[in-house]
Amino acid sequence: MPNRKFSELVTRLAPSVPGAPNVVVEQYVRDAAIEACERTLAWRHEQAPIRLNKGGHDYAYEPPDYAEVHAIITATVNGNKLKSVSLDHLHDLYPKWPYGAANEQAEPRYITTIDVDNFAVAPIPDGSTNYDVRMIVACKPLRTAEEMDKTVLDDLENVIMHGALQHLLVLPERTWSDRELASYHAKQFAYKLSERRARANLGTGRGSMRVQNQRFA
Repeated sequence: MPNRKFSELVTRLAPSVPGAPNVVVEQYVRDAAIEACERTLAWRHEQAPIRLNKGGHDYAYEPPDYAEVHAIITATVNGNKLKSVSLDHLHDLYPKWPYGAANEQAEPRYITTIDVDNFAVAPIPDGSTNYDVRMIVACKPLRTAEEMDKTVLDDLENVIMHGALQHLLVLPERTWSDRELASYHAKQFAYKLSERRARANLGTGRGSMRVQNQRFA
């Protein structure tokens, strides 16, 4: 999928924060994009099937460029659903995992996130068959990213702009500071995050959001 640069939003935000350095505005745009993706789970990515190795338990995610995995939405192994659990809960279920005996190896039933780069399954795969994991994950931009998936950024553009402005406008002793307007954008950011998350929970598609000048809808 094509990407879109955060700098495009910087240009749109410029009239609202006259005199603000572009590098500062872009940082707050990026921060707002990360928070929006975390809270709405809107950036969903279907990974290519990952073959599990006999006796192996941890595997690397394969996120899009300039992104990292935030959460697992769904996962299956050979068509059977994997239950997503916390790492602590996985250890409760399998106290000897991942160093149990060979007779504890079987078809995986659980999946967990180890960190932003890796996930794990349990039980540890046995060698009785080939196991392929398919998953849909929720992604977010890297802290160093200058761009992200265009479809998602188009969808969340309005939300992200509110999120950036709520922080930019409360920076102290700036020519563009405006706490009253910052409060307005903070409320809009919270409202539109909830609205977008509700749409995701209902399974509706990514509708584009209309953006007005200055006071974004």
